[in-house]
Amino acid sequence: MPLFHHFLFIFLSFSASAALKKYDFNIQVKNVSRLCNAKSIVTVNGMFPGPTVYIREGDQVLVNVSNHAQYNISIHWHGLKQFRNGWADGPAYITQCPIQTGRSYVYNFTVTGQRGTLWWHAHILWLRATVYGALVIMPKEGTPFPFPQPYQETNIILGEWWNQDVETIVNQANKLGLPPQTSDAHTINGKPGPLFQCSEKYTFAMEVQFGKTYLLRIINSALNDELFFAIAGHPMTVVEIDAVYVKPFITQAILIAPGQTTNVLVKADQSPNRYFHFHGCPAFHGCTTCCGQQDGHSYFTIQRHSKHSSPQLSPNYRFPMTPRINPCPTCQNGTQVVASLNNITFVMPKVGLLQAHYFNIAGIFRTDFPDNPPAPFNYTGAPLTANLGTTTGTRLSMLPFNTTVELVLQDTNLLSVESHPFHLHGFNFFVVGSGVGNFDPKKDPAKFNLVDPPERNTVGVPTGGWTAIRFRADNPGVWFMHCHLELHTMWGLKMAFVVENGKSAEESVLPPPQDLPPC
Repeated sequence: MPLFHHFLFIFLSFSASAALKKYDFNIQVKNVSRLCNAKSIVTVNGMFPGPTVYIREGDQVLVNVSNHAQYNISIHWHGLKQFRNGWADGPAYITQCPIQTGRSYVYNFTVTGQRGTLWWHAHILWLRATVYGALVIMPKEGTPFPFPQPYQETNIILGEWWNQDVETIVNQANKLGLPPQTSDAHTINGKPGPLFQCSEKYTFAMEVQFGKTYLLRIINSALNDELFFAIAGHPMTVVEIDAVYVKPFITQAILIAPGQTTNVLVKADQSPNRYFHFHGCPAFHGCTTCCGQQDGHSYFTIQRHSKHSSPQLSPNYRFPMTPRINPCPTCQNGTQVVASLNNITFVMPKVGLLQAHYFNIAGIFRTDFPDNPPAPFNYTGAPLTANLGTTTGTRLSMLPFNTTVELVLQDTNLLSVESHPFHLHGFNFFVVGSGVGNFDPKKDPAKFNLVDPPERNTVGVPTGGWTAIRFRADNPGVWFMHCHLELHTMWGLKMAFVVENGKSAEESVLPPPQDLPPC
């Protein structure tokens, strides 16, 4: 039988109607050993990865998060649209102030019009290195999958592991103005592969029956690496991306960026043996041959059992994305690496932006984020090493309710070209186009897919290229958009949209909950 564990705290109803589901998340420190090293990590309920949240479309969900760790915490429900309810979205200092040590906060949300695989994770500092888990939304009772019913299913959560304390590593790097060291291993469900020292007993193994078809819910929770995933000798049928069903297609491997989810069907039709899952080649910086010691493996073990063997939207914005260098008197060499969108390096506020917007608190943010680059140039030409300074500030973009938006996300070659998985909170969007080099506003829109574009909440911008996305701003509130490489987010590769209220109460932000954490 398959070896997998599902952790369910409280199911109050199994009826066909919507139910109330309650979970308790205790943020606590636990000693964990990997790669011959023991260290203390921040966990939910002492689990690494954390518990899977199982709900159905239409359910109301209450998650009581109690913080017993030394760090402030917030939890983001990645991919949930949180209609009118940014208070439950979770990014610290964007939609809430973090939950302080010794305090609690109840995330109260209803799942509307969504089903599939999403995930949750810490959204402050680099704590999502260990604070993360799957969020599985089943269809409404009696509603089947739009693909063959799998025999069984399991979660495959890809992650990273550092032998040292991650926050210590990051703080030391920031003082120097340099990137922190890369992770010591990749993991599957919190476990490195058997090729790592002291890892044989920690290797994830999924035991399957010959001839059966399994649904794998694959989540990339890694902080800084896009990853390839495959199972030796087994083609995969992709049936869902970012909790959106897709027309099934067969592939030997998938590329999955941090923040993205992909559901695949796999048939155990090979001879009984142990077959490696592997995801060890990071696609970071466009590298496809730099696996080194970053390989992660697990087993897909076959045994024989049983007696029988998108809408038309108007263009609005363009965002070149640039790593740059700003002065830093306290840093090594007097400089630090930063990142920017349209030359703006985002500065995190000390008050939640949604609170500032809702209560009209002045002086927290400006609403003059530029729609276009201040000075167009050959974005992907020869590397530029001069005039690398940026403008810093907490500058947001205002969108009237129901505005239609097109974003062109353009990588740049300042210092180097890099890939960028961008995540938009509060919405799904349509990926209407992508290409290598500079986006051509005269020629490239004619090639857009406006018939059946993929729908996502996180999209990869190719190294040295561009991606165009479209969405309708029909969810009032303050919504974060950022690169999901934690390194780039830390450097300022982020911004936020303020979507104004509509004309009715049903098109306006809900009042804040009474237990919203204070700043």
